[in-house]
Amino acid sequence: MKTYMPSKFLVERDPERCIQCQVCVNQCSFDTHYYDAEDDVVMSREENCVGCHRCVLFCPTKALTIKRHPLEYRENYNWTPEAIEDIIRQAETGGMLLTGMGDDKPHRIYWDHLVLNASQVTNPSIDPLREPMELTTYIGRKPDRVEIDQKTCALKTELAPQVQLDVPVMFAGMSYGAISLNAHESLARAATEMGTLWNTGEGGLHSSLYKYGHNTIVQVASGRFGVQPSYLDIARVIEIKIGQGAKPGIGGHLPGEKVSAEVSLTRMIPKGTDALSPAPQHDIYSIEDLSQLIYALKEATNYTKPISVKIAAVHNSAAIASGMVRAGADIIVLDGLRGATGAAPKIIRDNVGIPIELALASVDSRLRKEGIRNRASLVISGGIRNSGDVTKAIALGADAVYIGTAALIALGCTVCQQCHTGKCAWGICTTNLSLTKRINPDIGARRLSNLLRGWSLEIKDMLGGMGINALESLRGNRLHLRGIGLTDTELEILGVNMAGA
Repeated sequence: MKTYMPSKFLVERDPERCIQCQVCVNQCSFDTHYYDAEDDVVMSREENCVGCHRCVLFCPTKALTIKRHPLEYRENYNWTPEAIEDIIRQAETGGMLLTGMGDDKPHRIYWDHLVLNASQVTNPSIDPLREPMELTTYIGRKPDRVEIDQKTCALKTELAPQVQLDVPVMFAGMSYGAISLNAHESLARAATEMGTLWNTGEGGLHSSLYKYGHNTIVQVASGRFGVQPSYLDIARVIEIKIGQGAKPGIGGHLPGEKVSAEVSLTRMIPKGTDALSPAPQHDIYSIEDLSQLIYALKEATNYTKPISVKIAAVHNSAAIASGMVRAGADIIVLDGLRGATGAAPKIIRDNVGIPIELALASVDSRLRKEGIRNRASLVISGGIRNSGDVTKAIALGADAVYIGTAALIALGCTVCQQCHTGKCAWGICTTNLSLTKRINPDIGARRLSNLLRGWSLEIKDMLGGMGINALESLRGNRLHLRGIGLTDTELEILGVNMAGA
């Protein structure tokens, strides 16, 4: 017995405009459109449509429209259509429901309840068109104090490795296999052009991208995919991945159908086999174990690279972060519940973890109270959408941010949440060569660079409006933030005052 479940989208085709060119048939990777040779007409299987809109964009006569299906269930606040359809799917399959991207539930987005201060009379604003504005930031461990030779003015204090970012935005970890090689190359080239970093994710680094090593963060995750001496040596930063915001506490899984010959070579696993990352790293069961791995990586690279540790934002992130700093981590990465992924159990994505804004505020406050905030840079990720979010994150205590979904949207992603299928119509989350070629790295790199360039200009404008000429003056300065529509408890956790106070 199969339960009826309506299609999510309606495909409307204007017969007056449709010329039966079959462009939509060729462009749809989900087999929504097909050509009926007997009747010489292009038809649609609406049940296959995921709402990616590629057919709409490429239709030469603009004959297609994609709409949400108007059929509704009886209104019920508890039993929503999504809840009903999830039960139907599990009743039919007996398995976990998988999805791509990040949490799409209406949890409070705290960035939208925070506003920035602005200068008026007593503290004049600065015009970024006429005055220099400094967005450069350095990530890495900072010393407790700096000593300078009084005679030569030379720095006597030995500094830990530092990495310069010309813009406080980096590209988040997205592994090869989860996304295509062309997408990886686009990220690498844009990071190099804009003076920032991109992250390989846990799938290793394709040999053709080693030339971008100076702007590359490589991950060492539980599966150890692609980890070898050359991989560590080529990197600018090494990141130990403990967890991620979309699926805290569980491991990773790249289906075997996405493990192509090139992916298998890079990940160092057999072609066509599932790439499984265990939930724990089996050599890390304590802060002491983590410290041992941190210093093993530092020893392996002759103490020339900062070591980053990434965790999902959870209720005890502050205590965990304190331990990680004391264990020797140079950079702490927090990934919030809106962080995206190529594939995650839907129930985990929607119910585990906490908003990145609350985790950031609590971790920054804890490290400052313990007097160790300078010993590690703080990077956050998970749903950063625009330059306003970036600026508020820095005022809340971050040194820099990662963007993942925003970068993919710049490449063409429409957030249809079908990343786990490997059928991405835009050539992003796929290893299918016929789909991968839909991304031109020249165009992809230019679009990503344009995004960061536009955000940089906006951040400078906002800094100037606050009467600040350097990002360093904003970092952790919560006096430049005010809350709107927040409870006293939320304001206390965030460490900001109510607007008007």
